[in-house]
Amino acid sequence: MGKGLVDSSLKYHLESAKNNGITLSEMTEIVTHAAFYAGWPNAWAVFNLVKEVYAEEIKNSNVDKGTTHGSMFGMGKKNIAFEKYFNKTSYLKPLAKTDNMFIANVTFEPKCRNNWHIHKATKGGGQILICVEGEGIYQEDGKAPQSLKVGDVVTIPANVKHWHGAKDNWFSHIAIEVPGENTENVWCEPVTDEEYEKLL
Repeated sequence: MGKGLVDSSLKYHLESAKNNGITLSEMTEIVTHAAFYAGWPNAWAVFNLVKEVYAEEIKNSNVDKGTTHGSMFGMGKKNIAFEKYFNKTSYLKPLAKTDNMFIANVTFEPKCRNNWHIHKATKGGGQILICVEGEGIYQEDGKAPQSLKVGDVVTIPANVKHWHGAKDNWFSHIAIEVPGENTENVWCEPVTDEEYEKLL
């Protein structure tokens, strides 16, 4: 992965890892962690191989959960802790957590979006979004909205007011909280139905 060799040789190693007991959840955590060192383009190519190698597990996992959403990472649980900042139901699947970083897969039901918000920091900080399912919308205050599709990556600087969410379909993205100093999430007003409907 670090060398960008995302071909049949890497697929063989993934198959060997699976045969030796590495679960789908563990593999997604491994690739996600390594992505910060090997680069997200390499990681994205590896995730496609992982989906091939673990196809049966992904299928069975989705059946068990009664859903086919959340991509290979799964939907997780209802995002109850932050539901007041979303207009509809969202789901959260934590992927990795350290003392200064949190990575999760966030799944939005159709037409679900979060409020305007700001990832504040005095140094560093911000957020990275990696789209993994469906089509969504991202908008920064004072700028035109942009459509988000699978494979798109959005780097959100600290102290920039913005929002993101689904179009009229299910949508999932990985959210990465970028480490920084004096970080704080500040939630603001909702995106109005009138504003949102103009973007569909």
